[in-house]
Order: sequence, then structure tokens, then C-alpha cells
Amino acid sequence: MTEETLRAEVATTYAELVTRGLCVGSAGNVSVATDCGMLITRSGASAALSSADVVACDLAGTPEGELAPSSEWEMHAALYRSRSDARAVVHTHSDACVALSALGEPLPAFHYMVLGFGGADVRCAPYETFGTQALATAAVSAIAGRTACLLGNHGMICHGPNLKSALETASRLETLARQYIMALSVGTPRLLTLDQIRAAQERYRTYGQARA
Repeated sequence: MTEETLRAEVATTYAELVTRGLCVGSAGNVSVATDCGMLITRSGASAALSSADVVACDLAGTPEGELAPSSEWEMHAALYRSRSDARAVVHTHSDACVALSALGEPLPAFHYMVLGFGGADVRCAPYETFGTQALATAAVSAIAGRTACLLGNHGMICHGPNLKSALETASRLETLARQYIMALSVGTPRLLTLDQIRAAQERYRTYGQARA
């Protein structure tokens, strides 16, 4: 895939985040890994983002052109360094994820689909100042063994093998966070037991695979 095609996909993915209500204004960023580093949305991205607003930079944050990469480039770069399976990253301030992250607690297994992120919960990283190495380090720790995590008093971040996968992971996490908040609003959610979690995890190992 050419760099120009990847740039267009990054811009399209950001536009889709806006369309789905997962990003408002510049509150979010998207990147895809490249041989030389990554392509990432520019600092101060807007809903009108185009491929010309996508910045090529190395994993030290050095851009090729005049545009500055997203202020959260360090968090994206840290995921690419620490996760060989991360080829695309999406970070949002989506409503339900922000609300849940303000509690500073993980999203527990109130629904079996929580297990689809790689574990028995979706962890919440402690709050760190945005755009810092401290936040990047906290995110890497919280997302270990998972495809997504919450960022305390901030939002969420996720990764995938491609942009489409990362987009759908972000959308799915927002839906589950909203559903959990709805459950909390009417009572105490009943969480899956350890046996139920193990049974669901076993099912996930073959979910979506064609029969032999």
C-alpha cells in the first residue's frame, strides 16, 4: 500500500470517528505504522481533515514536513515500540469512555464482549498530563495484553492490525462503556463469574473462524 493511500485511510478513519460521535473537533487522533515510523493526524486536527493534514514522522516524533504531529504522538509511538501486533492506533475522548475513565476504575466483565479486548476487563491507566511521556508509559502498562484501555480522566486508546480494526475497537469500547454506565445508573451490575469468563474466553478463541 502506498503512503498516499495510507494517508487517505488515516484521514477517512478520523472523519468516521467524527461521524460516529467518537471525536469532537480536535479531541482525538489516528495513526498507522510505517517502515519509517508512522503517519499520524496533525496537531489540532479538525473534522475537515484531509490527507494533506496527515504527518509522516519517526517514532521520536520528528516530522518530515512543516506540520506538527498530534500532541499525543508519544503515546502512539510507545504502543508501536511495545506491541508488534499494533499497526494502527486510535485515541478518542468519546463521551462514555471519558465518563467511565473519570471513575479511575476498569471496565469489568459485565458483558461477555468485554473479553473481546483480550482480558477479563479493560484497564484504566492513572491520570497523567496529556502529551507527555508519563501518559505514554501509563498507557503501555494499562493496555498490556489488551487491544484497548481507558485513560484516567481523559479518554481511551486502542490498537489493531489495521485502521479499520482499530476504528471498530474504539466504537465497540464506547458502546460497552455506555451500556455499563446505564447499568450503574439503575443498580449494581452483576459481573460474570470466573467460570463464565473462562467459558467465554474459550469461545472467543474460535469465534469467527470457518468450520474445517
